Amino acid sequence: DEWFSRGKKLPEDPGAETVDFPKRTTPAKGYELLFQPEVVRIYISLLKESKTPAILEASAGAIQNLCAGSWTYGRCIRAALRQEKGLSAIADLLSHDSERVVKAAAGALRNLAVDLRNKELIGKHAIPNLVKNLPGGQQTPAKNLSEDAVVSILNTINEVIVDNLEAAKKLRETQGIEKLVLINKSGNRSEREVRAAALVLQTVWGYKELRKPLEKEGWKKSDFQVNLSNASRTQGGNSFDDSTL
Repeated sequence: DEWFSRGKKLPEDPGAETVDFPKRTTPAKGYELLFQPEVVRIYISLLKESKTPAILEASAGAIQNLCAGSWTYGRCIRAALRQEKGLSAIADLLSHDSERVVKAAAGALRNLAVDLRNKELIGKHAIPNLVKNLPGGQQTPAKNLSEDAVVSILNTINEVIVDNLEAAKKLRETQGIEKLVLINKSGNRSEREVRAAALVLQTVWGYKELRKPLEKEGWKKSDFQVNLSNASRTQGGNSFDDSTL
């Protein structure tokens, strides 16, 4: 679990290894208590120690919400999660038996990846578990996750590989392309899933360094373009936003 806290070895290091939460002149009260450093540590402790799915889901969901946006505490919490080794705890939840826990973990990682150092670490170490949760492919049979969960995972993958060539390479190495193309072209996935998968594929194809290796593996440019003609219309929906707790 040490790899997620090795921030000193990464290039993005404007604040070294200290996180300076805003100094308070009065005690925190009401909703402010939810995002104080000591409470964030409680969330991390619950993620590491709890065996109860509802608690794991709620803790990951709280972190997802607190890390959303560009507000000051969100930036601090994203860095604090890395330093307190919370990233690895959340990534481990991607292997949980509960779909709700997996979805909450994916949503939390998506918002945590806004931090560039987190993005690099998540791309290097969590992409394999994200890919394992996608339907199809030749790996161990994937979980039968709901549309919402699959879309959440796809959106997280895209967040991680944008401006992150190494993460895109990792996606290719872990049979991610195979699964994404299958979602895009199989004809039995919803329009939301197809659009989300196509967005990831377009991001991958945007890396010119990957095109020749992909073509050598038999992929064509058309494999990386959206294909809504065969998308299932039974589940509807046309938004990409992840639901929060």
